[in-house]
Amino acid sequence: MAGGTDSGQEHWLQLDVKMDKICNSVDHVKDKQEEMAEDIAKIKEAVYNPDEGLYARLRSLENWKDTSTKLIWTLFTSIVGIIGAIIIKIFP
Repeated sequence: MAGGTDSGQEHWLQLDVKMDKICNSVDHVKDKQEEMAEDIAKIKEAVYNPDEGLYARLRSLENWKDTSTKLIWTLFTSIVGIIGAIIIKIFP
């Protein structure tokens, strides 16, 4: 009977140790989950911030591209017009 009691206590001790390991693992997962939530919040802020976010930068680049495209076409048209005027003056 005494051997059975020791074995029972040993099983309870092993169970207690395993439960402690599980609790520690759950706490670790919880900490990592909170850390991930903070990181995701920072990413969302970096992407969606209306003044300095990714979409604001993209909008700024698109505006610059549109402006530079208009300028290039204006210069091209002016140069073609000047060349045409010179050709007409030289060869009447």
